[in-house]
Amino acid sequence: MERILITSVRAIVGAAIFVSIAINFANIAGRYLFSTPLIWAEEILSYLMVWSVFLGAVLVTWEGRHIKMDLISASIPSPAKQILNAITVGVFAAVCGFMVVQSWTVISVTRQMDQRSVAAEIPMALAHAGVLLGFAGMLVAVLLRLPQYVRDVFGSETAAVQKQVTDTFGTFD
Repeated sequence: MERILITSVRAIVGAAIFVSIAINFANIAGRYLFSTPLIWAEEILSYLMVWSVFLGAVLVTWEGRHIKMDLISASIPSPAKQILNAITVGVFAAVCGFMVVQSWTVISVTRQMDQRSVAAEIPMALAHAGVLLGFAGMLVAVLLRLPQYVRDVFGSETAAVQKQVTDTFGTFD
């Protein structure tokens, strides 16, 4: 089930990025080749960016790759390190929970008012839903991987960046 969820989020983020590229290309072509830009393009691109960022944050949370200030926690011995990690994860989960409630409130108000975007006239609840889904997804991801976060199996940011550079470009010997 976890694999299906993560694969689905990756597919949605990828589709949003490709749709953004297509809309941007169509807008450029319309503006410079036909002198008729897509009036709604900038608005939709902004909403697609919000969806991409917040759903992408779910993937980052799942992989334990959020930017973290681990200078102090990396040098703390166990079990104090695990206690600090548990507190950090607790705060992260609390912030996600708070944002889920606040996002739900915004969506509810925009639905009740039938608020729509200016150019594309899409429901603003749909535009704001990306924030709700992003924080809800991050909350689910951090709770499902709570033991890994507390044990810090994801490692430090420095080690992750070094591994990513090595995997991408190889070694520079």
